[in-house]
Parts: sequence; structure tokens; C-alpha cells
Amino acid sequence: MSAPASVPAATPTSDVDPFAAGHLAEPGPLHGQLRAAGPVVRLTRYDVHALARHQEVHTALVDWQTFQSGAGVGLANFRHEKPWRPPSLLLEADPPHHDAPRRVLSEILAPLALRRLRESWQAVAEELVESVLATQRTEFDAFEALATAFPLRVFPDAVGLGPDGRENLLPYGNMAFNAFGPRNDLVLADAHRTAGLSAWVNDQCAREALSEDGFGARIWAAADRGDLTPAQAPLVVRSLLTAGVDTTVHGLAAALYAFATHPEEWQRLRERPELARISFDEAVRWQSPVQTFFRTATTDVEIAGTRIPEGGKILMFLGAANRDPARWTDPDRFDLTRDPSGHVGFGMGLHQCVGQHVARLEAECLLTALARRVEHLELAGPPRRHLNNTLRSWASLPVRARRAN
Repeated sequence: MSAPASVPAATPTSDVDPFAAGHLAEPGPLHGQLRAAGPVVRLTRYDVHALARHQEVHTALVDWQTFQSGAGVGLANFRHEKPWRPPSLLLEADPPHHDAPRRVLSEILAPLALRRLRESWQAVAEELVESVLATQRTEFDAFEALATAFPLRVFPDAVGLGPDGRENLLPYGNMAFNAFGPRNDLVLADAHRTAGLSAWVNDQCAREALSEDGFGARIWAAADRGDLTPAQAPLVVRSLLTAGVDTTVHGLAAALYAFATHPEEWQRLRERPELARISFDEAVRWQSPVQTFFRTATTDVEIAGTRIPEGGKILMFLGAANRDPARWTDPDRFDLTRDPSGHVGFGMGLHQCVGQHVARLEAECLLTALARRVEHLELAGPPRRHLNNTLRSWASLPVRARRAN
């Protein structure tokens, strides 16, 4: 008599709310629970399937044909819900609509194209660090003085924005990333300024608002050549302003927090400044400034024995995947001897962050400037988090720095 066919184990379920304040403030315990529960966990509160292990998250990210972005990378399903703004041509579009914007930005933001910025950005970083150390003495808020100040100076300049109104960029990004989650208190807190912030950002994307030598002007030049349509050009500029500021700010803060809590790694960087880029990637893996993204199944599909119905949403926990012990040795440690390549902090596959080289250059400039001048870096008080539905954000990062002789 033949053995009976094995019955697939039931998919684990949970009524947890990953967007509750406690989990946003400290996601680690929830991530561990989800990874331990199984490769797929159904979250009953939102009727979505969650992926928290590196293997499944990576697979879903690279399979854009099965798990589409065009129905929205947040909880809302654009198949039957109207987006609060025109969808992003980079994050919320799939081929063929994604192809031309991606190709244009990939050329503009390629590593070779960014070489012309290195010298000027390094000079700005040196000036900023020297100014902070001179005026703030030994204790200062590294989030405000460094992680926020540097990107808000060099990146808008590179895009071609004017000097006025840059204080709107972080609130707009905060609002946009909150909108990827449920309509909870974090979203409602921004409701009163949605229209004003959106109008300001849209105004900055117009051709006439941009300088003639920045990323924005080159995007409009691509439209003039026919590589983009005139309607696409301002949306591509908007993608830069939405995804290119907050993520870098909080990535830099993650790196500074890492070094302030791992003095041996700070000394390693000081001895080997060429590790600046690797240290940024390791900080992105370790803290995952972008914690989650959604995808939508384009067909009935099976993941590790669980059937995801066509049109069903999956919630990928990038932060959990980046600390999966099945993928990383001692994953909760910030370690510059580690090879962090393969982390999903910038996404993966077709929709991988097109601006990641810009973020790495900003980090390299700031961290090398700081390492030259600061012998010892440590926390001067408890850091404070800023809660966001998608981002692992900061409100303050008090540090104590001892200048090198």
C-alpha cells in the first residue's frame, strides 16, 4: 500500500499590527517572531501575506512579473483604490511604463556621471564637519547637524532646486512614506498639510523652477530628446525629491548611530577610510531605513507551500530579511569585516533604488570628513526615534565627539 500524500502545513496567521507604534519604534522582536513562524505568515488584520526571511523577500523583489509594483507598493491596492497622487514612475510602475524613466535616471545617476560631484561634495562635507566641531564643541545632535544638514545641502543643489523651501523636503518625504501604510494616526497627523506640501514639491519639478545644470534639467533634456514624454519629466523629478532625501538622511543617521555604539568599528574606519562605503551599506543592512514594501500578485502563486491569490498583497519586511540569521552571521551586530552585499535595504532587481550610488557618495564624503577629525565618537544621551509607517526614522541622535590631535 502506498504511503498517504503529505498534507502541506497550514500557513501561520497573526493578528499583529506591524504598524502599531511599539513595533515601529522597535521592530526587532516582531521580525524575529515572523521569521520563526514560517516563510509566509498571513496577517489577518490587513489580509496580507508577510515575508520576513531573506530568501523569500529576495525572491519576491526580483520577480516583478509575478509580484507587481504597479498596483502600489503600499497597503492600498491601485486596482480598486485611487492613489492620493499620481503614482511614481519608478516605484509604482512596471515594464513597459517603468522602462524609459528608469533608463533615463540610471544614466543621470550612474557612478561615472557622479564623479564630477565628488570633489565639491567632499569640500562641503569638510566645511560642515569643521563648522559643527568648532561651534558645537564636543556634544551635538548628529541627526540634525550632520545626517540632515549635509543631504539637504548637496542633494537639492545637485537636482537644481533653488535655496528657498528646502525645509519642506523632509516633511513631504515623511508624508509620502507614511502613505504606504494603513490610514492610521501617523497618516492623519499629516492630513492638514498634504495639499500644501504636494503643491510645493510639484512646483519644484517644473522646468522653469530648476537650474540649467542639475539632474532635473537633464531629465527635462531627456524629454526634449523624446526619451521621456513632457508629462513624465516632472514625475521623474518628483521621484528624486520623494525618495532621494529621507532615505539618505536616515541612512546617514544609522551609520552615525552605528559608529557611536561600536567604538572598535569607528577606529577601524579611521585606520581604513576606504571602508566608508562598505560601512554605509552595513549600516543600511543593520538598521534598514526602508523597513517595508508591498507587492501585488499578478496570478495565483505559491510561496513555500502557501497559495497567494491573484490580486493579493504581500508585505515584505526588508528590515527582517536584513537580519535573518539564515543569511547573515551574527546579524544583529554592526561589523565592518562583513560583506554586506546582498542586503535588501535598497530593494533588489528591476526596482532596486536607482539613487543608491548618490546615497553612497554622500555617505563616503561625510564619513571620511568626520573620521579625519574625530578620534572618538559616542552617544551623549538616548537617541529618539521618529515613527513612520515605512521608514526607520530618527528625531535626534545626541553624540559626544573628541577631536583628533
